[in-house]
Amino acid sequence: MLAYIIRRLLLIIPTLFGIMVINFLIVQIAPGGPIEQMIARVQGTAVEATARIGGTGGGDTGGAGAQNQQAQGGDTGSRYRGAQGLDPEFIKQLEREFGFDKPLHERFIHMMSNYIVFDFGKSYFRDRRVADLVIEKMPVSISLGIWTTLIVYLVSIPLGIAKAVRDGQPFDVWTSGVVIVGYAIPSFLFAVLLIVVFAGGRYFDWFPLRGLVSDNWHELPWWKQILDYLWHMVLPVLSMVIGGFAGLTMLTKNSFLEEINKQYVITARAKGLAERRVLYGHVFRNAMLIVIAGFPGAFIGILFTGALLIEVIFSLDGLGLLGFEAAINRDYPVMFGTLYFFTLLGLVMNLVGDITYVAVDPRIDFEARRV
Repeated sequence: MLAYIIRRLLLIIPTLFGIMVINFLIVQIAPGGPIEQMIARVQGTAVEATARIGGTGGGDTGGAGAQNQQAQGGDTGSRYRGAQGLDPEFIKQLEREFGFDKPLHERFIHMMSNYIVFDFGKSYFRDRRVADLVIEKMPVSISLGIWTTLIVYLVSIPLGIAKAVRDGQPFDVWTSGVVIVGYAIPSFLFAVLLIVVFAGGRYFDWFPLRGLVSDNWHELPWWKQILDYLWHMVLPVLSMVIGGFAGLTMLTKNSFLEEINKQYVITARAKGLAERRVLYGHVFRNAMLIVIAGFPGAFIGILFTGALLIEVIFSLDGLGLLGFEAAINRDYPVMFGTLYFFTLLGLVMNLVGDITYVAVDPRIDFEARRV
């Protein structure tokens, strides 16, 4: 197993490098880079532009700002959209501020050499370190991810087992209908419904509408802080779990059905073992192998995908909103820094999933497989 883990860890390096190369090239080709974003901000507001540029990278840009104010109309020949009529020196100053005065390969090599030591640089437009931004937003996303994953697993596994035992019976039929309907409802639409009904929208005012905690959270005793946090989590988590039951429930049911029909189960029943012991003493471990081992990957998937609209609706400033704003503003340090970190985390969690397989069922031997 140790040799397999080492091979998988070594395989992470080229995989991560390939992902970063592809995304780096795609983003460079896409129109509307950070310089175009800055040009759009400064058109007609040269004083504000001077202050912003000076704050992003250091250096005196007052001369460039003054030249911009005095710039005459006409085409400068710049390759940046919207740069017509701006002083070429002002454009060059922007390129130096954002590092675009270097060739493409040099920028990529410089970026990756910093990322190896987890130096993700500073945001172009927030004037803060990317690592600080991620750490600041992490509690929201971790809260949503952990609670959503736990609730989905705690409900889906018992429900899937019950459906497998009662396969084809009325319970199986109507629960399948409920699960499918829940899966068909978009999480953001369900979130709006919860707000209208339970957050003062029209009927009840039982839950808060925004934030992870109340404004006076730090003034509360520790037990009230926990209750306040859970109180704020109810509606966002319910919004995210509504569509998460279908896949895992059906996977659990199908896994149990496959195991229930095997010979060892028939033999256990023939020996007179109680049905509960057959299910949870023999079937459960084999049927739950793929479900339990998939927990790390499921957590990562819920943690970093699908929460953007929920964060917006409930005013939760998390990683989803951070990534969306970075993509809109072409904030490359935030985009690539978070991509690198979470891709690396996802690859490591895939390895953890494989190790979990062995922990759940020691009969599995990855050493006999080729990576």
